[in-house]
Amino acid sequence: VFFGSWGSANVPIPWKEVETKLFALNVVSEVVLQEGQAFDFSVIMQLVAVLSASRSEELKGFMHIVYRSLADVIGSYSKWISAFQTNARPLLLFLAAGISEAVSSNACASALRKICEDASALIDEPSNLEILMWIGEALEKRHLPLEDEEEVVGAISLILGSVSNKELKNNLLARLLSSSYEAIGKLIDGDNNHSLIHNPATYTQILSSATRGLYRMGTVFSHLPVPLPTNPAGDDPIFALLRVFWPMLEKLFRSEHMENGNLSTAACRALSLAIQSSGQHFVTLLPQVLDCLSTNFVSFQNHECYIRTASVVIEEFGHKDEYGPLFVTTFERFSQAASVRALNSSYICDQEPDLVEAYTNFASTFVRTSRKEVLAASGALLEVSFQKAAICCTAMHRGAALAAMSYLSCFLEECLASLLGYTTSIPEGSFNAMAIQVISHSGEGLVSNVVYALLGVSAMSRVHKCATILQQLAAICSISERTSGKAILSWESLQGWLHSAVSLFLILIGFGLQLQTHPSGFLFLQFQIT
Repeated sequence: VFFGSWGSANVPIPWKEVETKLFALNVVSEVVLQEGQAFDFSVIMQLVAVLSASRSEELKGFMHIVYRSLADVIGSYSKWISAFQTNARPLLLFLAAGISEAVSSNACASALRKICEDASALIDEPSNLEILMWIGEALEKRHLPLEDEEEVVGAISLILGSVSNKELKNNLLARLLSSSYEAIGKLIDGDNNHSLIHNPATYTQILSSATRGLYRMGTVFSHLPVPLPTNPAGDDPIFALLRVFWPMLEKLFRSEHMENGNLSTAACRALSLAIQSSGQHFVTLLPQVLDCLSTNFVSFQNHECYIRTASVVIEEFGHKDEYGPLFVTTFERFSQAASVRALNSSYICDQEPDLVEAYTNFASTFVRTSRKEVLAASGALLEVSFQKAAICCTAMHRGAALAAMSYLSCFLEECLASLLGYTTSIPEGSFNAMAIQVISHSGEGLVSNVVYALLGVSAMSRVHKCATILQQLAAICSISERTSGKAILSWESLQGWLHSAVSLFLILIGFGLQLQTHPSGFLFLQFQIT
């Protein structure tokens, strides 16, 4: 079925035929794997041996394509090929060589990840670990595309995370990240700053190296197993990494280099992944972390990555009572930034869709994860953010509008769920009292903007969100009527908002409106051309 009798040393290998059959074997891999009938992969390993033994001058032109096709096959059938202990080392050496070539780097990086996922127990041997470290330590010089580098670092981290010897694991992780530490160290070294500013070429190169180093660090964090809360911190490799990582990152955050967008994005990504992977190890660092994020956003307001990373912090630790005031302060600093205050029209929202998404997603996370006592004390802040979101839901940019609507719906859902627990009296200073106050102040603008969104561009993609918001608002008004909040928010409030909003828009487009009440108590609209 495969290659015939080219295995003899006297018979030249028909490389074009080999590449064609490798391509075909890769194409049908899904079907073959589903059938579950493994075949003899000795021919594949022979090809691995032949190409690995070839001199660099022999692997040119078409041979690079053969190399890539063979790597694709190894990746597709990795579970079967790597099942044999004897295959691990030849495969690692083959993929290590292919990663350095532009044509085959992507296929080899992907295959390496799959091999490490499927055969971690077989690769966890000293000789194989050294090959992986050789690959990892050479990344700084190879300048692979970021996606390929992430595959490689992720594969290596996966294996290192499974090493049982804690001291060996920590040493190998330190070796893997040593070039990253060095690259960032060059950037934050105070003695170098003056010379870097006056040497743009060198500064650009160091910025690029530091950015790549941060990406590698984030990838390592994301592939290490999350520590158990019961494990001592000293036994956790993530804790050992954090002791080096955070002081270095904090110094970087407080430097003028963060004006660079790529560096900021990489630093925020690394921090987000470190927080998600480190369990409770980051708790004591929250004040410094959030101060860095909010300060840098105020300084560099075109870098919304700081808000996105703060959302990760709130998601992980928003339930902790003792940090509630800290989260509120962070929310206030974001909300008071000039770029956020400027989100007062759909036009501005369309100019800054990433900022709208980041800010409203942060607000959603804050409302969803914070304690009700913290939310109750944040009424003025939530009202401002709620009104901003109501404006942003009219944006033409679909992502920005839907993110704003998601926040509106999230706030209303939390309010509705909380109100269902009360039958009559609503205590002053409670979350429910605050929520009713916010809705009564913002309801008219909310309804007006939701109706406008339904009349705007791409309205069909927003129908479900708009309908959900109006249903939630109607339910809240209905429940509020049965409580002490009736004087502030009632069914009549919603009727007035609907009448005002729809009347205005129909007048603008040349229509008349009749707002009528069904005998069941529900409102319906009757449109007439005027």
